Amino acid sequence: MAEVTVMDWQRTLLFVDGRFSRVLEPGRHRYRRRRTTLHTVDMRRRTLVVSGQELLTSDSVTVRVSLLVTWRVADPVAFVTTSAHPEQNLHAAAQLAIRDAVAAATLQELLDDRSRLATGLVEATARQIDGLGIEVISVAVRDLMLPGELRRAVTETMLAREKGRAELERARAEAAALRTLANAARLMEEHPTLLRLRAIQAAEAPGSTVVLTTDPDRQPSLSGSAEGQAKRAK
Repeated sequence: MAEVTVMDWQRTLLFVDGRFSRVLEPGRHRYRRRRTTLHTVDMRRRTLVVSGQELLTSDSVTVRVSLLVTWRVADPVAFVTTSAHPEQNLHAAAQLAIRDAVAAATLQELLDDRSRLATGLVEATARQIDGLGIEVISVAVRDLMLPGELRRAVTETMLAREKGRAELERARAEAAALRTLANAARLMEEHPTLLRLRAIQAAEAPGSTVVLTTDPDRQPSLSGSAEGQAKRAK
């Protein structure tokens, strides 16, 4: 008799004379060495990288997409006995799933919402490997790449859009400043006393000179920096 220890994250398949007999759960097991074959399966999560492949969008633009698939073995018997290369089957299923997803969207839709590509990929991939004993946990879009010329065009478009927004904000600020000056000028025209008060405020600055007159029709005269401030306030 021989002994085998199955770890908590493993399942061991026992075959007698080439035929499946039973699954050995975690723990220590005794078995007959003669005519017996053991096959251990790791039940922990795994990741599979689907390297970038060139795909066509619905508006016939070529993009390059890579995926990251997280999966685990759900049925060790099916995983071992159904397919000779179950991981290759999973890889091919993910490729077909992302191809259909890209073909159903335009380039602009992909750029606006890249996450939409991942929607439904788990279900689409799982359908194509049904019966292989694999559970697809998640399928994420790792990279979405554009051809060089198209990437430059998209970058230039975004830069032009941001420059337009900056110029619009600048124009709005200038218009607001002009409205403020116009309102100030109208108030001073309607209320001359405000201009005298402004002149007094400007006179507080160092180096300013205010010339007062007894003529009620003449406004206070400012020299130096105070005069420039009064002119700007008007």
